[in-house]
Amino acid sequence: MQIHVVQRGQTLFGIAQAYNTTPEEIIRANKIETPNRLVVGQAIVIPIVGRFYWVRSGDSLWSIARNFQTTAQQLAQINGISINTPLQIGQRLYIPPQRKRNAEFNGYVEPRNPSSIPELEESARTAAPYLTYLAAFSFRIQRDGTLQEPPLGNFPSIARANNVTLMMVVTNIENDQFSDELGAIILNNEALQNRLLENIVTTAKRYGFRDIHFDMEYLRPADRNAYNAFLRKAKQRFNREGWLMSTALAPKTSATQKGRWYEAHDYRAHGEIVDFVVIMTYEWGYSGGPPMPVSPIGPVRQVLEYAVTEMPASKIMMGQNLYGYDWTLPYVPGGRYARAISPQQAIRLASRYNVPIEYDTKAQAPHFRYRDTSGNEHQVWFEDARSMQAKFNLVKELGLRGVSYWKLGLDFPQNWLLITDNFNVVKR
Repeated sequence: MQIHVVQRGQTLFGIAQAYNTTPEEIIRANKIETPNRLVVGQAIVIPIVGRFYWVRSGDSLWSIARNFQTTAQQLAQINGISINTPLQIGQRLYIPPQRKRNAEFNGYVEPRNPSSIPELEESARTAAPYLTYLAAFSFRIQRDGTLQEPPLGNFPSIARANNVTLMMVVTNIENDQFSDELGAIILNNEALQNRLLENIVTTAKRYGFRDIHFDMEYLRPADRNAYNAFLRKAKQRFNREGWLMSTALAPKTSATQKGRWYEAHDYRAHGEIVDFVVIMTYEWGYSGGPPMPVSPIGPVRQVLEYAVTEMPASKIMMGQNLYGYDWTLPYVPGGRYARAISPQQAIRLASRYNVPIEYDTKAQAPHFRYRDTSGNEHQVWFEDARSMQAKFNLVKELGLRGVSYWKLGLDFPQNWLLITDNFNVVKR
């Protein structure tokens, strides 16, 4: 499989010829809506086994083989050339597929109301072959230790049909916001904790959940140890059922990082207690902030490199956004919020307004600007095949457990293709 970036004047027919495939295969793989109007700078995935490489100045069979983790002898043999024949600039070489490693993948799904369920179910069916876990967001803790359930629709049956572990996401959300007060009430009252845990067990058995996932955010720093103690108690209870337990963690770069999102999340303790964690490595660019990448590779790397000093890499799932944002300019603090969009919607916007997609190589993120029909200027940052491949490379480099997506329901066909090209998806 290969990523191709559309250049000015290129057509699908010409691109397909270059890679020994057909326009129809490329259209199907990338869900291209305007085949006769490709966007300059658009990243498309070429659905072939292996990839092609065009020789550049200074290349040799040995240097190319080293870059693609193969041997000069294998490259020479598979391309039908002598190992001692000088390469010509522009010569096309076939590169065999690289060895894949095992990894786990999670997809959160947020059925906020019954009307959203059919579309989300279809998205879950599409993603399920590539998922280890399907996370139902969320079961909200009540002050009496009961749970407010989300509408689950057919998600349990979709998980079963695809050998996906159903993940029960338990949150301290109250009035649609994470509540430090609710967290304090539960974490400091043993009777409420016991009632909550039994309600979780009863609910999990009813629906078939096999991982209990605590996403408790904005907890008070004073409740850090109480949260750790609660997790230890919960793990003991769920071990009796044979279930996994996981947590969501804020993206920290040190144990002493200040801020109400960070201080109660103890990386080392979570690494010791739970089976795995999801680190929410996104939202540097957010709807209420200035235009910038949602998950720039530099800050993501910093968080994950710190995390592996506190817990085993095999317990860490990198959080990844399936969305971007469309900001109306000029950005004014406290002004209008950016609009969340899928990668497919971003490409549609670039095509509609006939603007090229640019790529920030430092952040490893695509972006563009356009002016709408009312004369308002916009800036868009989103994800594409290149930005996802950069994240997958980081997962492999650090030896992480896998990737967790927030959230299903946002169309990004290239992502799922790249998963199968890079990893063997673990099923539990």
